[in-house]
Amino acid sequence: MANRIHNFSAGPATLPLPVLEQARDELLSLPGIGMSVMEISHRSREFEAILARAESGIRRVLNVPENYAILFLQGGASLQFSMVPLNLAIEGKPVDLIQTGAWTQKAHKEIKKICPVNIAASTESENFMRLPTKEEIKLDPNAAFVYMCSNNTIFGTEWSWFPETGNIPLVADMSSDILSRELDVAKFGLIFAGAQKNLGPSGVTLVIIRKDLAERASDTLPTMLQYRTHIKENSLYNTPPTFGIYILALVVEWLEKMGGLPVIQKRNQEKAAVLYNAIDSSDFFYCPVNKADRSLMNVVFRIKGDNEELEKKFVKEAEAAGLSGLKGHRSVGGLRASIYNACEPSSVQALVDFMKDFAKKNS
Repeated sequence: MANRIHNFSAGPATLPLPVLEQARDELLSLPGIGMSVMEISHRSREFEAILARAESGIRRVLNVPENYAILFLQGGASLQFSMVPLNLAIEGKPVDLIQTGAWTQKAHKEIKKICPVNIAASTESENFMRLPTKEEIKLDPNAAFVYMCSNNTIFGTEWSWFPETGNIPLVADMSSDILSRELDVAKFGLIFAGAQKNLGPSGVTLVIIRKDLAERASDTLPTMLQYRTHIKENSLYNTPPTFGIYILALVVEWLEKMGGLPVIQKRNQEKAAVLYNAIDSSDFFYCPVNKADRSLMNVVFRIKGDNEELEKKFVKEAEAAGLSGLKGHRSVGGLRASIYNACEPSSVQALVDFMKDFAKKNS
């Protein structure tokens, strides 16, 4: 579509065009129903069928084992910073947390209100420009669970491996790289992700939890904050974000049509390689992130000399050229291109072409 620009926003982020087109065509009336998805009851058979499409799609694509529940909740990933420890903490046991950026810092702030937290590793002293090594991670064998974030949107790092935690549940915030690559769900006790980066629009939070872990929660925990409530009620204890779940179902079906996770992972690797190669081969731009830890989803880069005025000019001229969302997070500055699943290779190439032209004009 001629009026579509190149969207590199970190989230809410670009959605697959075929999904938007299908949603547009079905917005006034779902096939055979005569109403919009935003008008039908969440208790209706029609919406239960949509919910089943979303759940079964996630289960197929990620090969989620049967002893795991798939939930569609509200409150964003930020609510999970509290909901996870409220449900999974064990009295007298600490939580191990691997500190890798702003989102684990925010989670730490909430978790320590509920139970003791052990910082098992941290790269804060290096401004989170790399991830901890295996040797640096010191896990407590008595921990209730281990907490981590798989991809750090602000700092541009992503785990290519996951810590071995044995019988201790591993909890991962995967908000910005969920469904971007193949994953062994059985390695985790709980995975959660806000939808607005790789899954759909904002307003839905995906939670994948091993069912036995939901039984840790005290009966005195408020009903809405108990995972077992939402497991028992199939995410229908209260009115869920129906439109968001509908779009999520379409996104997962689009991903399957693309060839599933093996294909999308290869595509993501190729897109990231094009952009990182352009940065690394430039005398004008540089990437401050340790090469082994660079994210495939959020490419952080700067103009050499950390020239903030020139970076502002870059963002402004990029916007005028139809490349949106390239300003780095306000807490770190610089530049950032978020190239999630729905970001087309042609968008990445358009960005690289603009970068080369900008560098030539401003060197």
